[in-house]
Amino acid sequence: MEKKNTLFEKSIVTISILLICRIGIFIPIPGINHDEFYKNIQNNGFLNFLNIFSGGGFSTIGIFALGIIPYINSSIVMQLLIKVIPSLETLQKQEGEIGRQKINQITRYFTFIWACIQSILITLWLKPYIFDWYNHFIFDCIITLTTGSMIVMWFSEIITEYGIGNGSSLLIFQNIISNIPKNPLVINMNKQINNKSTFIFILFICIIILVICIVIQESKRKINIISSKQLGRIDTLNVNSQNYIPLKINQGGVMPIVFASAAMTLPTYLTSKLNNNYSHNIDQYLLKNQINYLLLYSLLIIVFSYFYSSIILNKEDIANNLNKMGASIPNIRPGFETIRYLENILNKLTFIGGIFLFFIAQIPYIMFHFAKLNNLQGFGTTSLLILVNVSIDTAKQIQTYLISKQYDNMIE
Repeated sequence: MEKKNTLFEKSIVTISILLICRIGIFIPIPGINHDEFYKNIQNNGFLNFLNIFSGGGFSTIGIFALGIIPYINSSIVMQLLIKVIPSLETLQKQEGEIGRQKINQITRYFTFIWACIQSILITLWLKPYIFDWYNHFIFDCIITLTTGSMIVMWFSEIITEYGIGNGSSLLIFQNIISNIPKNPLVINMNKQINNKSTFIFILFICIIILVICIVIQESKRKINIISSKQLGRIDTLNVNSQNYIPLKINQGGVMPIVFASAAMTLPTYLTSKLNNNYSHNIDQYLLKNQINYLLLYSLLIIVFSYFYSSIILNKEDIANNLNKMGASIPNIRPGFETIRYLENILNKLTFIGGIFLFFIAQIPYIMFHFAKLNNLQGFGTTSLLILVNVSIDTAKQIQTYLISKQYDNMIE
């Protein structure tokens, strides 16, 4: 029988790969004036946003500058294609493990294509900062960035299979953690560390935000179900409380706020390149903390929340699976009524989840306006949501592993 890796061995694999990926970000691509490049992008909001997920890779232009971003983008595209293309949907649902392996292989192909596209765009974008611009350098830069991205993808799959937790999530987790010392909140707190009352208040606010994030990530609505065998029993109500469908209040996780933030940052970056009256008007319209910005931002978060909820959960599949198991929701007929009932609940939960995400994202600005506490400006609530989500998932996987080991020891 194949020997399973211990928790210690899994931890060593995970930490070693994360360390290698972190070092790779700071191995620079030769031929670039990195000092001049860093000075010019320091105040670029869109690139600073991308740096959150690349661990500063877009500001250093190292061999792992692209990081896990092409793989994440390809996975999202693949999820969309599965919903659109029936053959891919059949491959995922009916082919079992072989079908999932084929889906993963197609995702890798998409990652390679996406990494090539991003590498070409970055190389062209770097032209003003290149010491000697010639075809050989262009080819080398594209190959280096693409290869680095594919290596990071391979590392993430090794962590997922032989390490602890999800490899892609842990790589993003590491990149966000590495950017915390550069966060304006940390810098301001270091400057005003002598003011104990301010420090305690900021710490209290951070704890409150952390608790809210955990509550949102873990909150769920339990939809009781009952099987045909339980019908007619006296203790039916007691049995129902143990059998349920858990529907999270925030099905899309942190992705709605990530894409909404990117969508709000990208127009500002593009208009800064145009530098005309029209672009200036757009900048004023999308100025942070203005009512137009807040309304559009909240709308985008809610739209992306509904979008991801529709991708992750398919009401028809849930209703069909209940029908196959001979189970149903109490007082709800199987089939169309079950689908409509689930859709109604999901719509309400998604709307509430979207409002919560928007509220968390605006906490620093709310504190700035009402408490005049500018220390919280730059506090990354989006990053905090990701950290909470990854931490909870990783802790659950460790707990599941320990429980399975206990059962294995009992059987032996």
